[in-house]
Amino acid sequence: MQQQQTKNRLSYRVFALVIGLVLNAFGNALSVSSNAGSGIWTAAAVNIAYWIHGNVGIILLILGVCSALLNQILIRQVDLPRFIGEVVFISCFSYFIDLFVDLFAKLGIPNLPLGWRMVLSVVGVTIFASSISIYQRANLVMHPNDDTSNILRFMYLGGRATVSQYVDFIPPIIMIVICVIGTHQLYSVNVGTLYSILFNGVIIAAADEHIMPGLHHNFRVSH
Repeated sequence: MQQQQTKNRLSYRVFALVIGLVLNAFGNALSVSSNAGSGIWTAAAVNIAYWIHGNVGIILLILGVCSALLNQILIRQVDLPRFIGEVVFISCFSYFIDLFVDLFAKLGIPNLPLGWRMVLSVVGVTIFASSISIYQRANLVMHPNDDTSNILRFMYLGGRATVSQYVDFIPPIIMIVICVIGTHQLYSVNVGTLYSILFNGVIIAAADEHIMPGLHHNFRVSH
């Protein structure tokens, strides 16, 4: 597959990347702080952690590295800058999420009534799904799971954002099912998680059109 020519200036793409990263950290932290369901990959890591009595952060790191390796297979070539960038992303991004989680804790969000926390969880998922659209289009560096869905979208699924998200969600759903069989318990799955499964792709597709519409998909196989 030939590389697609870049459509936006690098400076604009860097700006979009920063905006996307900040919004992603904000949205993820909001859904985590609300304790009413988070993204499906986070839920999978939590269930694995309870089963093996491990650390959620380390498990997320391991899952991210596995996704980064999978991306090398999906693009059918070795792209070390892409791989290193994704590993650095998942190694450092939790720091920014922690900053927002601490802020929301001080604001008392974890202590709000369940109804309000459900609403905030949905808002958080909507924010981080929109942010994925922004830094996927910038295509400089991103979370390996988001790169997986981007690769699936443009190399295998004809540009369909919703379908690519559903395909990307299959592995964590399988992981959760296996953990439930092993522990007979289900953790970190609530309204926010179900909302993410059903609407992540829909939100990304809508954000592509309506949020920073001048930012085009700068997708290409190799970085």
